[in-house]
Amino acid sequence: MANYKEFSKQNIPVINQKMYDFLEEASESDVLFDSMVYSLDAGGKRFRPLLLLATVSFFGQSLENAHYEVAAALEMIHTYSLIHDDLPAMDDDDLRRGKPTNHKVHGEALAILAGDSLLTEAFALVASMEIDSSVKIELIRLLAKASGSEGMIAGQVEDVLGEGKKITLRELQKMHYKKTGMLIQFAVEAGVLMCSQSFEMKKWLLEYAQNIGIAFQIRDDLLDVLGDEKKIGKKTGADEAHNKNTYVSLLGIEGATKAFENHCELATESLKKAKDMLNQTEEQTLLEMIIEELKVI
Repeated sequence: MANYKEFSKQNIPVINQKMYDFLEEASESDVLFDSMVYSLDAGGKRFRPLLLLATVSFFGQSLENAHYEVAAALEMIHTYSLIHDDLPAMDDDDLRRGKPTNHKVHGEALAILAGDSLLTEAFALVASMEIDSSVKIELIRLLAKASGSEGMIAGQVEDVLGEGKKITLRELQKMHYKKTGMLIQFAVEAGVLMCSQSFEMKKWLLEYAQNIGIAFQIRDDLLDVLGDEKKIGKKTGADEAHNKNTYVSLLGIEGATKAFENHCELATESLKKAKDMLNQTEEQTLLEMIIEELKVI
């Protein structure tokens, strides 16, 4: 088993190429294509698509074209959300991954349209896949649920409306489950679905994904306070400047750190039960390595 860094190095170029090839063929406007690719090229760790591929690998299955296509569609949706998040009407950010944000380079109108196109073409990519129709339809349904008015968009609305207001920890968790957690959960659920796993296996891995999603968001909140701007590629202190509710604002740095560690442990416990079902007792899996990667703050 390759370590997670080797796995990333091997698979990120494949994910990227899937996105670029599909968008180039689908795009009739060079300026629109350039705007989309500008944000896709900004870097990032490709956490969500790699999580999907790691889930497939967890079951001992070889990675195939369809797995990369769903992974690419997922990253396209994530990138669209970042373009829109950075707009003046939202978080009004000048930097993303160390580069000027899309609207700073291409203008607000084209940035909005590039985000719209990435979202739309993500579903076109999944719809064009050569896999069993019932699996394809379910992937489209789950991806729409995770990214739309039940999932990421709903969470973003709650985040915007919550600025300047005090909310409870429970409300914060529900908001971030939608905004951040559901796309992360989709990555795992898609891998489970495409590998035709049992209901019980799905149960344990979704618990893993849910805790990973919360840990991921807490880590992001901590980085906004403790992170090095040069390393994370964006300004720190943005959450406080926008009066956002975060795990740090509600729990403090120490409390948020403890919550982060707790959710990493819960994810580990759920993954252990999934491993037991597969009789994986010794070898460290990529899904475990992802937990360790999250701990590097």
